[in-house]
Amino acid sequence: MAERPDDRMPEPKMDPDDLYREEIITDRRVGTLRVLTPIRGDGMVDSRRKTLYVGEAQIYTNMGALPLSFEIQADDLAAAVKGYAPAAKEAVERAVREIEDMRRQAASSIVIPRGGAGGLPGGGMGGLPGGGGKIQLP
Repeated sequence: MAERPDDRMPEPKMDPDDLYREEIITDRRVGTLRVLTPIRGDGMVDSRRKTLYVGEAQIYTNMGALPLSFEIQADDLAAAVKGYAPAAKEAVERAVREIEDMRRQAASSIVIPRGGAGGLPGGGMGGLPGGGGKIQLP
């Protein structure tokens, strides 16, 4: 019997010991915070675990908006609101560094055609020996 593609995928099963209730807090101008309150399987607050605060922002690139999500270390909502700006700034800086790294990697992945460059001994273009001018992609 042939194996179906869905037989190989793991079952998407939620962990009943790691549940959170999510609330969205916004000032409707700059920031959005997601407050993740730990809960038990019965829906009651799980006071043994810490509430998580996740900030959201966007940066605009020539490719369009890039959404950012970042955790804010805070013990309560007031501290999360206060910590939003520095955490957002750090997330933007990290995203910019990653974009620059990707650009550098893309720029350095130029592949020289087989047989060398045209006009050099052993290489060539068109009808020259060793030529062909085909670019090989990695």
